[in-house]
Amino acid sequence: MRKRGKKSRPLRKFLFFIFFVTIFGFLTISSIGQREFSAPHKIIFEILGTAQTGVTGLRNLGVNTWQHYVALWNVRTENLQLRLEIKKYQEMNSKYQEALATNLRLNSLLDLKESLPAPTLTAQVIGRDPSQWFKTLTINRGTSSGVTRGMPVVTVEGVVGQIFDGANHYAKVIQAIDPNSAIDVLVQRSRTQGILKGTGSTYKLQYVVKNSDVRVGDTVITSGLSGTFPKAIPVGTVSSVVSNRRGMFLEIDITPAVDFNRLENVVIVMTPNKLAE
Repeated sequence: MRKRGKKSRPLRKFLFFIFFVTIFGFLTISSIGQREFSAPHKIIFEILGTAQTGVTGLRNLGVNTWQHYVALWNVRTENLQLRLEIKKYQEMNSKYQEALATNLRLNSLLDLKESLPAPTLTAQVIGRDPSQWFKTLTINRGTSSGVTRGMPVVTVEGVVGQIFDGANHYAKVIQAIDPNSAIDVLVQRSRTQGILKGTGSTYKLQYVVKNSDVRVGDTVITSGLSGTFPKAIPVGTVSSVVSNRRGMFLEIDITPAVDFNRLENVVIVMTPNKLAE
């Protein structure tokens, strides 16, 4: 019984709707030629008008909802495309910046090569010795390129070190900050001379007597006296000057001009030399 009742409800609604439409049609036909609707006609017309308003509102709501959904989907798609475009241009900009930095670095190396008196050879740093006791670099030039032990190695910022050992296509460079390294240098401003010794991370300027004119901030350069390095290559800046009561020499700390952890390209000065120790 319940099932029949449920099935008959749509039929009843449909018949009810047909009934109202029939009455409305009858009243409409009967009112043709009249200037005003009759009272029953007005009531039916009001009911049907209200129903039509509801149907129209639902239809407009559905259309607006669909249009809003489509608009949101289009915005999402456009945002995704914009993100992809931004990522693409960021990658292009990164590559451009890297190419620009490389070009500037290589141009600076070219200027350095032209300023040096001896023949030179450019090399790339391909490795570093992780040991705390030996400060060495590996470069991609070796004996097949004419590289031999003792040749000085420099970069735009200053002294790097000397060729320590090599194979056909590769060579080891002992860095100037290595404790086994020693270089003849002078203070650029006062021309005070001394020996630059590596400490593993910085330098000590040794054998400078107490009455020498050395100040914090002074630039220290190669003297060229030993013939190992060309003259006037920067090695660092004076960071500390201490005069102790005992002893005849000043204790001078030097901050390296070269950042050894960021070296990428170097210049080998192709003049045979003994290893400065």
